[in-house]
Amino acid sequence: MNTLILIKEIYKEGFKNLGNKFVKNYFKAFALFGFSMYGVVLYALIFRVSTGFAFD
Repeated sequence: MNTLILIKEIYKEGFKNLGNKFVKNYFKAFALFGFSMYGVVLYALIFRVSTGFAFD
């Protein structure tokens, strides 16, 4: 039981100082990745439509 409490305290200490800056930067990077993937999909669709690809 003491081991589980010790692991819990170590976990809390390790993640205590991450704060909003870490979360904000993570979500900014995730949004940038998502928008870039959306751009790739739009580019592929426009390219296929402009070259006459048959969507059968």
